[in-house]
Amino acid sequence: MHLEWARPGVLRATAHAFEFAALVAAARYVAESAPPDIPEESLEQLRHVLSDYDTQTRHLHEAPPRNESD
Repeated sequence: MHLEWARPGVLRATAHAFEFAALVAAARYVAESAPPDIPEESLEQLRHVLSDYDTQTRHLHEAPPRNESD
């Protein structure tokens, strides 16, 4: 995994699909079975991020894969 600043407050992440899948799986686990001490606002933010991820994943499946030379 590689992280870099795209601009202040915005990170660009480059990761293998399995690395990103592990992060998303962990986030889903927390969102679905969070202990009661996690603030509801934090859970809502996490659910929003997961919703955005699901939307973007659908777009990826609809678009042809890019060549590395693109």
